[in-house]
Amino acid sequence: MRKIALIAAASAAALSLAACSEATEDAASSTVENAAADTETNLEAAGNEMEEAGANLDAAAEDAAAEAEAETTEMEANIENESMNEAAAD
Repeated sequence: MRKIALIAAASAAALSLAACSEATEDAASSTVENAAADTETNLEAAGNEMEEAGANLDAAAEDAAAEAEAETTEMEANIENESMNEAAAD
């Protein structure tokens, strides 16, 4: 009888460990899935930020080019005693 009680107690302990292990596996799987989702979200956000920065850089380059063209036209008008329209037409 004693052996039966001991076997039953050992079986109960083994089952509780198995259940704990399954819960741990489920939690670990959930953690991995959440980390993957977070990583994907962060990569998308970083990509969007890079696209926005590229657009801002393009706009800044266009502004700088237009400003340089205006400065060049003004300098030419001053050097050749022309109006801005005449200098721009040259």
